[in-house]
Amino acid sequence: MMPSSRLTAIVALAKQAGQAILREYDRAGTDFISKPGGSPLTRADMTSHHLILAGLQALTPALPVLSEESAALPYEQRRQWRAYWLVDPLDGTKEFLKRNGEFTVNIALVEEGAPVLGVIYAPALDLTYFASRSEGAFRQGPDEKPVAIAVQNHRDAKLKVVASRSHSTDGLNGDLHRLGEHEYVKMGSSLKFCAVADGTAHLYLRRGPTMEWDTAAGQCIVEAAGGMVTDLQGKTLSYNKPNLLNPAFLATSIPDVWQELLKEETLHIT
Repeated sequence: MMPSSRLTAIVALAKQAGQAILREYDRAGTDFISKPGGSPLTRADMTSHHLILAGLQALTPALPVLSEESAALPYEQRRQWRAYWLVDPLDGTKEFLKRNGEFTVNIALVEEGAPVLGVIYAPALDLTYFASRSEGAFRQGPDEKPVAIAVQNHRDAKLKVVASRSHSTDGLNGDLHRLGEHEYVKMGSSLKFCAVADGTAHLYLRRGPTMEWDTAAGQCIVEAAGGMVTDLQGKTLSYNKPNLLNPAFLATSIPDVWQELLKEETLHIT
């Protein structure tokens, strides 16, 4: 099945934003300011934000947009939304500043609290992952046609675990020890979700703080590829909550493999 026209249009918009980011990436300087929470904000973040906002408003003028770089919107306003776009214009700003290429553009369509369409584009790699609940998940490399992807059972190969490159992994060491023999790879941005979705990894476990725009597109892609994204009690992540902060979560390949990991006594949840 080839992607629908709506999904194709969002892929094109993500790529357009990614190319704008690359023009900033290629500049000699990497100036940034620190947001109130301490995370960096660059001109590339805002350039991508404004481009995506304009593009989504042109494509779907009736749907609201919530972006990481939007002004804060009160829950009393957001709670009325049945469908909306959720955007991280530049996921992995720290990777952007380190110039390691592991940053992405994330766009998701959320309906009734669940991501039903997701696009992740890595501009420096010219690599795109995209999915919808009804169409499945796809990967598209440079100068390639989209190919369908699916999660892989770790029993067929050595267990591969991905974790954040730039954020603290405090609390993960004990969890990883309980997994037994495994390969552990650090990776930036939402590419960790993509690795689970295309079968190059089997587990992404995140204890550190993330926001809803960090995970929505990746969750849609993992789920459309046959995996799941849940909190540490096994509940699927939901969206447009009063507090946009996510709980600790794991993205996994084959659900029945991970039932033991979801038990509180195994993960020592705090």
